[in-house]
Amino acid sequence: MAAPLPPASPSLFSAILLAALALAGSPAGAQPISLTDDAGRHVRLPAPARRAVTLTPHATELAYAAGAGSYLTLKAAKTLIDDGFKVMVYCTDDPIQCRMLEDLGVCAIMPLASLIGSGMGIINPWNLRLIIDQTQLPVIVDAGVGTASDATIAMEMGCDAVLMNTAIAGAQDPVLMASAMNKGVQAGREAFLAGRVPRKLYSGAPSSPTEGMIAAAK
Repeated sequence: MAAPLPPASPSLFSAILLAALALAGSPAGAQPISLTDDAGRHVRLPAPARRAVTLTPHATELAYAAGAGSYLTLKAAKTLIDDGFKVMVYCTDDPIQCRMLEDLGVCAIMPLASLIGSGMGIINPWNLRLIIDQTQLPVIVDAGVGTASDATIAMEMGCDAVLMNTAIAGAQDPVLMASAMNKGVQAGREAFLAGRVPRKLYSGAPSSPTEGMIAAAK
């Protein structure tokens, strides 16, 4: 029985991903790819490997399919920040990844509500709530909004903004949907600032006609 292979180090993993991305953009007659990883080790892929990579339309999708999405997002964010960019990062709704991105120095967190272009709304409100509660940065929902109520919910939860395209562009009446989104965002923001009545699972406290009045009658 063959012994299991040792796990690849992050630096070696980085070099392999870079090689895959380079191969994906290589012309048909490209030579073998040689790269050096973060630890100074050389990684070489022969030319025949190019075909396996270029069969995938988008090299980024290949890397994400291999489970490298979070790693690539963090790596790209750090590179851009080190180069002086103000990074507003589109990411998953993983609170841990969002905290790591904040620690790197991004200027805004932009988690998806659901798959981009899906119009499915906020699939995991609990994760989004954790992201909002733990960060000092603006939080902008950046994908999955389908209708005005989705935008309202995001703003009610405390998001600072909602970024959308498909929900408006794909509507039967885009102009009318844009108007609805505008109203939904405003309503959600005002509801957040006003502070909703607490949810009570086991008991209620009905309002009184004489107590808790905004101002005493004159």
